[in-house]
Amino acid sequence: MTDLRHLLTIPYFDLDAINGVLLDPDSAVMNDFLAVVARYGTPDEINQKHRDSRRMENLFSLVRAKAPEYISDLEWLLTQRDQGSFVSVADYRRKVLGPAADTTAFKDDSAVTLEVSALQYFPWVRPMIEQAIANQTLVPGRFIAVRKMKESELDGDLPAIVAALDIIGASFVETLDTKGTDGSNPHLGGPATITGYFGGIGQPNNHALKWLDEFLYYYTNYGVQHVLNFNAGTILLGFMLYKLGVDIQFKISVYFGSDNPYHALWIMMMAKLFSRDDGTSPLIGFNWSNSINNQTMELSAEFRKALGFEKVIRFEHHITETQKSIVIQPYDRRGELLEIADHVANIAAKHEGGDLEVDSRREHPSDILDYFRDKSEVIASGDWDHLRVNFLDKVAASNTTAWQLTQKGLSFVAARNLHR
Repeated sequence: MTDLRHLLTIPYFDLDAINGVLLDPDSAVMNDFLAVVARYGTPDEINQKHRDSRRMENLFSLVRAKAPEYISDLEWLLTQRDQGSFVSVADYRRKVLGPAADTTAFKDDSAVTLEVSALQYFPWVRPMIEQAIANQTLVPGRFIAVRKMKESELDGDLPAIVAALDIIGASFVETLDTKGTDGSNPHLGGPATITGYFGGIGQPNNHALKWLDEFLYYYTNYGVQHVLNFNAGTILLGFMLYKLGVDIQFKISVYFGSDNPYHALWIMMMAKLFSRDDGTSPLIGFNWSNSINNQTMELSAEFRKALGFEKVIRFEHHITETQKSIVIQPYDRRGELLEIADHVANIAAKHEGGDLEVDSRREHPSDILDYFRDKSEVIASGDWDHLRVNFLDKVAASNTTAWQLTQKGLSFVAARNLHR
């Protein structure tokens, strides 16, 4: 076995061949990539545009121009944060454990990030915050959006959500419009062509560069730093963009279908090849397929650590799922999370659905297909309030997870600026 293992050594001349392709001034694919980047400036100029666009005064200016009615909610949120209206981590633990919380050695080195998907509309933010204040519950530390970007940009929700989550100290991941449902594959339609989707409709042909262009647009104009990534080509583009010095970040989506440790090893080896001198990578979230088990995460955690990525790449795992259109129900992975969270670091508990006993009985149970609906159609159908309730159910489910983690002496990451 030892002799076989040595056969896997990658010789330096193979790395030289790869560098030859990357550095070839006549390489069309590399020149096309660099041409898109150049439209936005040098890496330093691009990063400065991002920092400028992410400043709170700039975000507020964008909101005032497109949705001035949101300003009062943002100002109210700032006031609530500064007044300390939210339960502290220590007080939350006392709610769960009583006096024993003060003597419990919580496993803060493997704290689980509370994550909710999807935060589609800014008007959902205030009800979530109001509930957290009234009930002294937690606001999650991470949110995903899967709404159409142009729609969110035009109605002012995009800058308002970016501002709100910066205020509360939560990370935010957007889904770009070049995600394969934009007609990128003209030969695929609905269920009649479903087998055509099995290989992933992704970003065929020149759509990978369109994804890059779209990412840089929102990075430099709206401060969007984190996006979903679910195509091998755009993952490589993200690695190369970061290697150039542009401070973007991305997470691999569940739609990429990463369902075994060898798939994860392949991606993380590429992440290592394109990591910076400080060891960082733009790959900060790895969303597993719903089919993986704890052993896959444990095995992958071994080489994640060996590659220096334990604190860089978060394992994002679906704990709950929407009631409709994505998995067979009932689906609840909390028990597995509680088994692994004490020894595998840097996990996010993603809540895509509410608690089973609540969500399944709603008039409109959560449905993954709701993410892809036009806002105007949602309102016209009468589902606007239903979708808000679905979202709040997911936030409540993340609190159920936090409660059970605390009962076992495990730690969580909620909105950092609210729950100190």
